[in-house]
Amino acid sequence: MYQDITHIKVNLIKNSYEVLVGSNTIYDIGFQLKQLKYSIGTKILVVTNPDVSKPYSSSFIKSIQNEGYEPRLLTIEAGEDQKTTESIALIHDAAYEHKLERGSLMIALGGGVIGDMVGFAAATWLRGISFIQVPTTLLSMVDASVGGKTGVNHPKGKNLIGAFHQPKLVLIDIDTLNTLPEREFRAGMAEIIKYGVIGDKELFEKLEEAKDLKNLESIDRNFLLEIITKSIKAKAKIVEKDEKENGLRATLNYGHTFGHVVEALSGYGKFLHGEAVSIGMVIAGQLSLQENLWSKAEAKRQNELLIKAGLPIKWPNLDEDLVLRSLRADKKVKDGHIRFILATEIGKVKLVNKIKEDQIYKLLSSLN
Repeated sequence: MYQDITHIKVNLIKNSYEVLVGSNTIYDIGFQLKQLKYSIGTKILVVTNPDVSKPYSSSFIKSIQNEGYEPRLLTIEAGEDQKTTESIALIHDAAYEHKLERGSLMIALGGGVIGDMVGFAAATWLRGISFIQVPTTLLSMVDASVGGKTGVNHPKGKNLIGAFHQPKLVLIDIDTLNTLPEREFRAGMAEIIKYGVIGDKELFEKLEEAKDLKNLESIDRNFLLEIITKSIKAKAKIVEKDEKENGLRATLNYGHTFGHVVEALSGYGKFLHGEAVSIGMVIAGQLSLQENLWSKAEAKRQNELLIKAGLPIKWPNLDEDLVLRSLRADKKVKDGHIRFILATEIGKVKLVNKIKEDQIYKLLSSLN
């Protein structure tokens, strides 16, 4: 129906899908459901949050109904502190009440938290039903909606409960960013900067050339489309080679190991995910510097770009022993060793397994 759409294919051995990026696509959802290359039942559960529901859900639901489907809308709170098994139970209850079958569909309409929860609920309802991601935040567009990672938090750590469950489609409408709070927009920029650091030097340099990255109004629309599509393609390329994080995909966690610690120990909700990742990237960069993996100049370039995007870079005052305990509980720990993704230059990172606890204490002491 709409022609101005960028198609990005995520090619997997099983369950390949497309990411569609365009303008005004959110109201084209019914048409896109008809274009799916597999049959879906008529019953659809759409899950969103209050902030997204008010401007978008009415027209979104109508588009689905116009194609003969029977959608039901479930609105739940979606802060990081709501990313719990209790929220999953609410989705499961709605799935039961709406009589979702194995051929039915769930749709996540919202940010990364909604996407993670709906994906996990779909993965666990009737041993797995299909779902679609319709991300409405910058962070979820470039990161959370692509790759099939789903889940919720455990009181002792972020995303410890989850499953790999690929969406059947990701539908991105950049116009939804018009209603996104500025702080949320900046949080999404952290993930885009991350893609530049881990594997796309050209993207990083383009971001450096931009006058301002703090808000939507300061960024040219074509430039925004470019950095969003480049980020999605970067992630898709990695996911295609390593769908379930057995090796290469771990590079996507640059900044996340320390970022998750910041989120958990500061109390979920104090820092947005992207803000915590920004701090985590600074600390990962500092550890890379401590291990003589990259230069002070490169670490400075990374940090200055994060500042340009209006992101926090200062490590909060956290108890060092609790930090170590949280790091040991991270899902990336292997054989008792804490694994870190560290930078070797702008555009390249590596997995480092042999960082000892005294090296981490040294790092943490240098931050205070």
